[in-house]
This record gives sequence, structure tokens and C-alpha cells, in this order.
Amino acid sequence: MSASTGNGWAQLRQQARSLEAQTDTLFHTYSRFASASNIPPKPSEEETKTESQIQELLEKRENLISQLTRILDSESLLTASALKQNALTLHRNTLADHTATLSRLRASIATARQRANLLSNVRSDISSYHRSQNPENAEADYMLDERSRIDRSHGVADGVLSQAYAVNEQFAGQRKMLGNVQRRIVGAAGKVPGINGLIGRIGAKRRRDGIILGLFVAFCMLMLLYFM
Repeated sequence: MSASTGNGWAQLRQQARSLEAQTDTLFHTYSRFASASNIPPKPSEEETKTESQIQELLEKRENLISQLTRILDSESLLTASALKQNALTLHRNTLADHTATLSRLRASIATARQRANLLSNVRSDISSYHRSQNPENAEADYMLDERSRIDRSHGVADGVLSQAYAVNEQFAGQRKMLGNVQRRIVGAAGKVPGINGLIGRIGAKRRRDGIILGLFVAFCMLMLLYFM
């Protein structure tokens, strides 16, 4: 059973490292969209595909971390080595960093796209002014400009919604990670003999010290009022 668990741990860790490397490679591609000098009004097919691949990798890595956590939880406190604990913590931190990086790049791309759309609107307004000198084509040009503005507004709204969904997913992942850490700590505390009693005694001592300090302060105040 121990050998089987060890093999499963090693295989899952190898998969996690491989997915982390793939995520780094895709981030290199995805970051180019944020720094592009001529960003399109709407996300290109390559941009959408790259973002989807990164999100899929993050979900796979989260699933692997959950499997690693279950394996570690199934081991006794004595056999679960500190090396495994550190490795699991490293994978969690790397996942949290990559999730935050994805949200940051999404926000950067959305900001760059909004700025480009704003400049395009300014150019469009200038062109509209020049075209207004020709009354015959003014109405047709106005309708075309309005349609272009609506399309750009839709693109901006899509970018803002994508950013909001990314932030929500990040918060959900962090809540899940914190819940796993809390369960691990509670489980470890339950396996160590006397740890719960020790924690209780520490809490009782702190409450007792607080009561004594409060009584001393009250006594000092009373004496001060008496002599005044």
C-alpha cells in the first residue's frame, strides 16, 4: 500500500510539473497580446484559444493538487514527510501565482483594447467632422459610425466581463485552497496527542491574563479617582 501510494504521488507530481511548464510557455504567448502595439478591437482567435488553454491547464493543476492532498491526508502524520508537505505547498503557491498572472494579463489586455478603441473613436470623430462638409453622404456615414461604436462597446463590455469572471474564479480558488489548508491543520492537530488540550490551556491562560489585566486597570482608575 505504501509503495503504491508513493508511486501515485510521484506520477501526480510529474504531471503537475509538466503542466506548470506548459502554463509558462502559454503565458509567454499570451503576454504578447497585452504588449501589442496594434491590438484589434475584439479578441483574435489565437488570443481566445491561448486564454482558454491556460484556463484549462489551471483547472487540471487544481485537480492534481486535490489528488496530492488526498494522498497526503491518507498517510499518517509520522509517515507524511516534510518534503512532501513542502512540495504540495510549492504547487499550491505556483498555481495561485499563475492564476493571479492570468487575471493581471486579462486586465492589461482589456485596458489596452479600451485605449485603442478610444483612440479609434477620436479618429472617427475627426473623420466625421471632415465628412460633414459633404451633406449628401453625412447621414450614411453617421449610421456607419454609430454601428462601429456599438460594435466597439460590445467588445469593451466582453473584456470587462471576462476580467470580472477571472477575478471571481481566482477568489473561489483561493477560498478552496484556504479550506484545504485549514482541514489539513485541524487533521494534524487531531493526530498529535494532547495538542487540543494544550491549545485549550493556552486559550484559558490568555483569557485569565486578560481578566487580571482588566481588574488591575480598573483598580488603578478607582485609586486615581479617589485621590483626585
